[in-house]
Amino acid sequence: MTTTTRPTTVPTGPATDHADDGGKGRKPRQGSGRGEGGVLVYLVALVVVGLTLGPVLYAVLGGFRSNAQLAADPAGLPDPWLLDNYRRVLTGASFWTYAVNSIAIAVITTVVTVVFGLMAAYPLARYPFRFREQLYMVFVVGLLFPATVAIIPLFILITRDLSLGNTWWGVALPQAAFALPMTIVILRPFLMAIPRELEEAAIIDGASRLQFFWRVLLPLSAPGAITVGVLAFVGSWNAYLLPLLLLRGEMKTLPLGVADFSTQYSSDTAGVFAFTTLAMIPALLFFLALQKRIVSGLQGAVKG
Repeated sequence: MTTTTRPTTVPTGPATDHADDGGKGRKPRQGSGRGEGGVLVYLVALVVVGLTLGPVLYAVLGGFRSNAQLAADPAGLPDPWLLDNYRRVLTGASFWTYAVNSIAIAVITTVVTVVFGLMAAYPLARYPFRFREQLYMVFVVGLLFPATVAIIPLFILITRDLSLGNTWWGVALPQAAFALPMTIVILRPFLMAIPRELEEAAIIDGASRLQFFWRVLLPLSAPGAITVGVLAFVGSWNAYLLPLLLLRGEMKTLPLGVADFSTQYSSDTAGVFAFTTLAMIPALLFFLALQKRIVSGLQGAVKG
C-alpha cells in the first residue's frame, strides 16, 4: 500500500505577522490609546475638581485661622488651629434666625415643587389629549425664562396684590414656580416609562385613577421625585436676588446674612470665612447624602 505525502504549506503574509505578534494582534496599540485618553480625562477632572473645591477648602480652613495669620500668610494652613471664629458665629442669635428662615423657605419650596410637579407631569405623561405636546413645550420653554427677567413684576405681585412681602410663602411660591419647568421635564419620562398594564390591572381591581397615582405611580417614580426635590431645596437655599427684594430684618435668609455679616465685619476676614462655611454646610451635606439618588434619577429621565 503506497502512502502519498503532501507538502506542508507555510502561511505567509498577514497571518504570519499575526502569529509572530504572539496572538495579540493590535490590541496593545488600542489599549495604549485608551490609556492615554484615560489619563487625559483624569487630569481634566482633577483640574475641574481643584478649581471647584479650592475656594471652598480655602474658606473652610480660613475660618480656623486668625486675621493676623491670614495677613501674614494668606495661602498657609492654620497654625495653630482656632475655633473662636466658628464658636462666635454659632453662639450668635442672628445665624440661627437666618438658618431657620432658610430651612423653612427651602422646605416649602421643595414640597410645593414636588407635589405640583407630579400633578402636572402625570397627565402630560399618561393621558393623550389635544395640544398635550404643545403644553409640554410651554414648560420646556420655561427653562429659558430666568427669574431675574420677571423680578419687578414679581415684586409688585407679591407685595401689593398678594400682601406676602417679607414672609416665607412670598419667597417660596415664586421659587417653586420657576422650579416647575425643570421638575416636569425630569418627571415626565419617569411617569411615561411605567407600564400601562399596571394601571389597567389597578383599574380592574377597583382602584380609581387617583388611588393608582398615590399607591402605584408615586412609589415607582420616587427616584425622580427625590432628584427634583434635592434640586429645588439646594436652589432655594442658595437663592439671593428674590429674598433680597422681598425679605428684610429678621426674615432674611442665610445668603443675605452672609452679605450683612461681611458688610458689618468687613475687617474680620476669618469671621466671614467661618460664617460662609457654616452657611453652606447644610445644603452641601443634603446634596452629598442624596447624590446617588440624583444621578440615578437623572439617568432614568434620560433613558425615558
